[in-house]
Amino acid sequence: MASKLLCPPPRMAQTCLRRTQHFGPAISRLPQRRHVSAYGYEQAKALTVSEYGEPPAVLRLHSHSISPPHSNLMTLRFLASPINPADINQIQGVYPSKPTFTTSLGTANPIAVAGNEGVAEIIALGEGVKKEGFKKGDWVFMKAPGFGTWRTHASATTNDVVKLDDQMREGITAIQAGTVSINPCTAYRMLRDFTTLNQGEWFIQNGANSGVGRAAIQLGKKWGYKSINVIRSREDKSKEEAMRKELQDLGADVVITDTELQSQGIKDQAKEWTNGGRDPIRLALNCVNGKAATAMAKLLSSSAHFVTYGAMSKQPLTIPASMLIFKDIHFHGFWVSRWAEKNPEEKQKTVADVLDMTRKGDFRDMPVDEIKWEWETKGDELIGKVRDTLEGYRDGKGVFVFGKT
Repeated sequence: MASKLLCPPPRMAQTCLRRTQHFGPAISRLPQRRHVSAYGYEQAKALTVSEYGEPPAVLRLHSHSISPPHSNLMTLRFLASPINPADINQIQGVYPSKPTFTTSLGTANPIAVAGNEGVAEIIALGEGVKKEGFKKGDWVFMKAPGFGTWRTHASATTNDVVKLDDQMREGITAIQAGTVSINPCTAYRMLRDFTTLNQGEWFIQNGANSGVGRAAIQLGKKWGYKSINVIRSREDKSKEEAMRKELQDLGADVVITDTELQSQGIKDQAKEWTNGGRDPIRLALNCVNGKAATAMAKLLSSSAHFVTYGAMSKQPLTIPASMLIFKDIHFHGFWVSRWAEKNPEEKQKTVADVLDMTRKGDFRDMPVDEIKWEWETKGDELIGKVRDTLEGYRDGKGVFVFGKT
């Protein structure tokens, strides 16, 4: 926290200056920390964009003031906010959900705060918010995408957030709470909502080492499903083998590469894994597309379901007519943000269930690269971390972890 007296908006700046001059040397004896101004204005910083483009080129660290909350408003202090691929796509302007551009952050031209997922603490609230059952210290996550979570503080209404009640928070870290609402929820709903898998039945997925993939492995294991997991082939075979073992330790039954998936003998191998082909592969989860996704679909049993939730290869999904006509494969798309908007109560139940598994040790976090965000942290440093994610220079999911802000 900075050692300066932070002022409210410009109209009060002269008054603030006079008070600073009046106190003189006494100011230097104040604790070395940032604090709310005498007028109750919270000082905030946010990674924002004024136009779409590549994150390193368009992201800016913007400082602004938040007025004291009243009525149905609350002030949030963010605790942890991950960097997801969808966040990058949103900044680029190619994601279906758009960020909210506004001039309410003290700029002449509209800007938008980046980021869609995260957990925040309520640090101040109006009377209307209190009447709805919220209190200071509550943790909340965002109800829908587009709010903007890459920031130290925000002003919000109860319509913007979902509260994690005290039972859901027990034994849960801020990083766990801040990363539960997208990847684990996506895996959970895809395994549950498109077909009914019985214990011992199989699903297959690509992108198995992603956040969704790791969640699907663990949830499937807990529910008694078996899984075939496809990872990207690597030139460094030692890293490839390390990845296989890591996913097997999470509960994966079979781990293969996309090269192995497209090999000639894959159907015979699949029969060996599935009791001579007598155990059906009834569900596929796809976030890659391209030829490898088509090869994955060919391993499905008749009347199985193929769910697409991403397109990491940026290639189209090609569906042979025979899969539709003769095998009756059902192809679906899934977007967790749309599902959550339509099913807010189910989302809260899903989050609560995953957090309960986490608390009991039945669900493990994916590897995380903590990105410290203090009040003094420079914009170039934060934007550089986003660039690293864009370029793949990270072993774990990048998560902004807020310190003294």
